[in-house]
Parts: sequence; structure tokens; C-alpha cells
Amino acid sequence: MDPVAMIRQRIGSALFERVAGEEGPDRRERIWSSTGERRFGPDSAIFRVHMDASMFVGGIRALLLQSLHPLAMAAVDQHSGYRGDPWGRLQRTSGFLAETTFATIEQADQAIAVVRSVHDRIEGVAPDGRAYRASDPHLIRWVHVAEIDSFLRAHDRYGAQPLDAAGRDEYVAQTAHIARGLGAVDVPETVAELDAVLADYRPELASTAAARRTARFILVHPPVSLAQRAPYSLLCAAGVSMMPRWTRWPLRLPYLPVTEATAVRGAGIAMTSTIRWAMSATPATG
Repeated sequence: MDPVAMIRQRIGSALFERVAGEEGPDRRERIWSSTGERRFGPDSAIFRVHMDASMFVGGIRALLLQSLHPLAMAAVDQHSGYRGDPWGRLQRTSGFLAETTFATIEQADQAIAVVRSVHDRIEGVAPDGRAYRASDPHLIRWVHVAEIDSFLRAHDRYGAQPLDAAGRDEYVAQTAHIARGLGAVDVPETVAELDAVLADYRPELASTAAARRTARFILVHPPVSLAQRAPYSLLCAAGVSMMPRWTRWPLRLPYLPVTEATAVRGAGIAMTSTIRWAMSATPATG
């Protein structure tokens, strides 16, 4: 095999193993070999966004943004074990995205049912004394809108083929089906509605010790090897650069507009292009 092709395949396989985990190959086989009607086709907006390497940047932004809701953050901090098993949480999330986007309708609905049953068992009291339930439609909607806003913005900036205005609305509408399946209500179906819903949540968002710990864990003390630290840091910088300015101080994030518009953006393009190149040497993601 050509040495360049070998390197490409090695990088792609390592990325897939890290993101998909030990169950990744079996899940990939199950998703792509199963026969049955699928909710979304290869030309759909959700398919294009969730298949793209820009998801690596969008995922980092989503985690940071989601952490600003004190009740949602309390649920994650007290129940998810993300610090003890961060890669396991990533792999479960990537598996859910793959199943609900690419799998048959039956498989996708089963994945939604499993997550919903987990949410039904999670409840507690936040440090500020307020009770929370992971099944709360309001919190599910927050997690959803923070996530899809991040994925869409990352795709706008780093995607191989950014969507036009109609495609962006299509993406929001298609992801709304999944959010409703998880129990969210009043889910946005256009970009304008998404922007409005995000703005409505802003008075509820706040800096908490758990949110700041999460940001430090993701950005400063990540569970990656020394060799992986440099490329991971570039992806993190790209994710931080896309955070709204008003989120920077609550999460203690830097704000360097000139550097973010030049060096960071260039590094983000280089990293996502490299990931896209490497992952295309492996079978379809799962």
C-alpha cells in the first residue's frame, strides 16, 4: 500500500476508534447494512452536517455552551461521570447521533427510547437548591438548541459544503424530530426560531463552579496523550472562537478577536480538512 494511504488509513482508524469506541465497528455494520426505511437520505441537510468533520469543532462548542445552564450542568456533573469516563460519554453521544441520523427508522426510534428511559431515572438538586429532572422538556430543549446551533455554526464555517439558507432551515427542522422524540416541546424548526429560542434562554444561563470545571477539563486538562495534545488544542481553539462573546467571562474563556479571525480560523480549517481526508479512508462512520 502507498505509504501516504497507510498513514491516512491509520489516522482515520484511530479517530474512528476514539470517537466510536469498541462498539463502533459493530454499530457501523448494523447501521449501514440494515434494510428498512430511513428517516433521512444522503442528500438531506442533517446527513450532510452530521457526516462532516466540522462536527469535531461543533461538539466542543456545544459542550461549553450547554454547561451554562445551571440545572442542565448539575445533571451532567452529578450523573454523567464525564470526568471519570469522558471518552465513554463521547462514544455514547456519537453513537446516538449516528443511529438517529443514518440508521433505519426502527433503529433510530429505539435509540431515542433508550435515552429517554435513562433521562426518566435522572433527577437531583442543583447546588443552588433547585430540583431538576433530566426528563424536563425545558432542559431537553436547551441541550438540543445549544447542540444544533453549535453543529450548524461549525458546519457554516468549516464544513466541506456549507448549506444555503433553505438547507440551514431544513437542518433545524430535521433535528427537531429527534428533540421531540426525547420529550422536548416548542422545538424550533427554522434558524430564526432557533435564534429566538436561544435568546429566550439567556436570562437562565449563569457561571457556576461546575461549568467552569467543565471548561477547564475540556480545554486545559483533557484526557488526551501528549502526542494528541497539539491537534486537540487546535480543535478546542476553533470551538472557543465560535462561542458568543457574552459567554467568555462566565466560562473564563479568552477573547482574542484578531487571532481568532486569522490564525485560529486557519488552524480550524487545516484540522477539519485533515480529519475529513483521514476519515474518508475508513468506511462510513458509525
